[in-house]
Amino acid sequence: MAAPREAPERRPFGRRFLTDPARLFQHNAWDNVEWSEEQEASARSKVQENSSQLLPEDKQEEYEVNAKRYWDDFYKIHENGFFKDRHWLFTEFPELAPNRNPSQNGNSVHELSNKEESNNEGLGRCENGHCSLGTRAENQLNLIKSTAKICTEELAAQNYSELNHSDGDYPGSSSSYRILEVGCGAGNTVFPILQTNNDPGLFVYCCDFSTTAVDLVQNNAEYDSSRCFAFVHDLCNDQSPFPMPDESLDVVILIFVLSAILPEKMQHVVDRLSRLLKPGGMILLRDYGRYDLAQLRFKKGQCLSDNFYVRGDGTRVYFFTQDELHDLLTTAGLEKIQNLVDRRLQVNRGKQMTMYRVWIQCKYRKPAAAQP
Repeated sequence: MAAPREAPERRPFGRRFLTDPARLFQHNAWDNVEWSEEQEASARSKVQENSSQLLPEDKQEEYEVNAKRYWDDFYKIHENGFFKDRHWLFTEFPELAPNRNPSQNGNSVHELSNKEESNNEGLGRCENGHCSLGTRAENQLNLIKSTAKICTEELAAQNYSELNHSDGDYPGSSSSYRILEVGCGAGNTVFPILQTNNDPGLFVYCCDFSTTAVDLVQNNAEYDSSRCFAFVHDLCNDQSPFPMPDESLDVVILIFVLSAILPEKMQHVVDRLSRLLKPGGMILLRDYGRYDLAQLRFKKGQCLSDNFYVRGDGTRVYFFTQDELHDLLTTAGLEKIQNLVDRRLQVNRGKQMTMYRVWIQCKYRKPAAAQP
């Protein structure tokens, strides 16, 4: 049985809260907007409606079997122009910034750039789960380093099997602070970290299910193999190897990634990632929350199972509660540092539209090794 839900942690967006509807279209966003009982009941009703018709099992199996192809197609279409670089990371997750302090901001959260978050995971380009090309995000990454070669899973398995992890013979083995980003996409998290954090002991690993996504990272002009290692990886496959040994990572980053995995495989994935952490290492997670606008916009026939949907492009998404994420992470042996819900009102002043977004942010730590 899940533990009783704690009162959600709150934070102000500046000093403004939504109090006067007449002022709606004067500002871009409000943090931690309280939902009325009617609003939550309406959201629940929409979810019941759009999940009343599930896709047939054979169709669901097709989306699982071909998941890699759908994500490859996504990145071939959007390349690196779909998301903006996540420079807000260092505010939300100071563990990634220079002069890191592992105990800093354990329970406090700072203001997040609504513009960047909106462009990262917003719905301006996605209606009812169907993503269109739309306009490219600003400041696209410059893909001019064409000589880098892709590291396929098959080649990676061969190369990693030759590494002697026990002797420290692996990429980044001489580094003092190691970060792994899972689901790196085109590098919108990796490159801000490499650009901002000049710690000489830093080494960043990044992986993605999509070969196309990893190719984008490796061919980026900012890719530095002395500080970063990008590789293709299937989290759900035990035979898909990691290039580093267990208990070698200080941080694992999961940003809008766990939600793309089949729900019954999530625990296995979190367990695998937990084993990679050093004692005291942390998982930093941000993902979609229950009743987010993206969930409410799905139509009948797009639901795979409870709170799990397929988008028009074949990629899938799950919408979490705080309790669900807490159970996944603690079952993997991690301790809660932070688990908060971020309910945000975003306003498109041009279209006179209001959008209620719901995200969940977590920090969970591997217990420190017991003293002898």
